[in-house]
Amino acid sequence: MSSLASLSLPFLRKLEPETAHDMALDALMLGLSVPVKRPVDDPALATRALGMRFSNPIGMAAGFDKNARVLRPLAQLGFGFVEAGTVTPRPQPGNPRPRLFRLTEDRAIINRMGFNNQGIDRFAVRLARLHRTLPSGRGGGAGAPVGANLGINKTGADPERDYPALVGRVKPYVNYIVLNVSSPNTPGLRGLQDASRLKGILDAIAQRHSERPPLLVKLAPDLENDAVGPIVEAAIAGGAQGLIVTNTTLARPSSLQSPFKAESGGLSGRPLRPRATEMLRLVAQAAAGRMALVACGGIESGADILERIRLGADLVQVYSAFAYEGPALIARLKREMLEIMRQDNIEMLDDIRGTAL
Repeated sequence: MSSLASLSLPFLRKLEPETAHDMALDALMLGLSVPVKRPVDDPALATRALGMRFSNPIGMAAGFDKNARVLRPLAQLGFGFVEAGTVTPRPQPGNPRPRLFRLTEDRAIINRMGFNNQGIDRFAVRLARLHRTLPSGRGGGAGAPVGANLGINKTGADPERDYPALVGRVKPYVNYIVLNVSSPNTPGLRGLQDASRLKGILDAIAQRHSERPPLLVKLAPDLENDAVGPIVEAAIAGGAQGLIVTNTTLARPSSLQSPFKAESGGLSGRPLRPRATEMLRLVAQAAAGRMALVACGGIESGADILERIRLGADLVQVYSAFAYEGPALIARLKREMLEIMRQDNIEMLDDIRGTAL
């Protein structure tokens, strides 16, 4: 698996980024670079969150598999959980191309995709098909917990109508659900993070769906620090069980070297790490153990993962690092985590969670 993937990466990097991404999805659908059996994780990496057991805390973030096409292959690569989407009620093409840029010098990505996806109908059909193949509970067919990331269309959206409707379509088939109210590429979306507006959306979901999988809210890294506390309280009051910290940023650190650094869109990868880490600290302090936290943004080493867990994260997600390294990333992250844990006499991840707060 690793040799085939490593041979294909130089070829893919020569292609236009979105074309390379589409080819990577096709390769996963065909089973290329995917092991026949999912790797067996060291028990030391296991953790519990959101009422579930995860064999390791490393997840694939939303944005890679927007249309729920390759959830099982991703799980087979060794991810602890996989998240599909963002999906919207109606199909939409997204923003004009080019809309995805590699900032190779910065090990970063800028995207202004604009929620391009095939819509909830096809998304739900694929989830249902996956669910039927191994009916061991929601998401069972993938071999790891599955999440659905939900968004709204660029035009004709009514968040208090659309998010509950989307929840109803996916809740029989997934282990958790994420409300994406923080992408910078849909006009007005980030305004839904306002505490009162977020509470209204969560209340609308609660009225329609008294029973559902755990619900998480994905936050932007560009929130003002003093807005974090009210947003956390609104999420808790609205019945959310977790937060994903963070989405991509509109900020452009002065350290960026790539000629693409001025492109509009959300920046992810290594340059996001400082702000994503600080946001996690702020959110963890505000949540005070009342919610599950998923850290995302600039994670590219086992040390990064353990740092986020020490700052209160229950789970982590990667995206940009996977785009640069491919499937070999997952085994490397686990190996580095275990090396540090053995060196520091850490038996289980629970032993260090929140210790840096």
